[in-house]
Amino acid sequence: MTLAIVLSFLAGLMGANGIPHFVLGITAREYPNLTGNSPVRNAVGGVAAFVIAGLLTFWAHVGDHPVAAAVAAVAGVLLMSVFHARGGAYRLNARFGKPVPVR
Repeated sequence: MTLAIVLSFLAGLMGANGIPHFVLGITAREYPNLTGNSPVRNAVGGVAAFVIAGLLTFWAHVGDHPVAAAVAAVAGVLLMSVFHARGGAYRLNARFGKPVPVR
């Protein structure tokens, strides 16, 4: 059950993190990304995050422990949502010396 919880939490983090990168990437807007702020890099990064989230969900075998996996995934989504809502991506880019796009 521990594996299901940990992998589901990480899947929630990755899936939620992929949303702003993918959406802003396909709408041709810059968004902080450690690989570069361009829309194309963000779109690709968003898709990669979705793929990783899907793989983590598959490996978690959520069917064996559906309630624990769902709670862990929601916790991951909530944590990443708060991170992005508080401008965490912008602060992270600044911390690593990357250019910070205009909000």
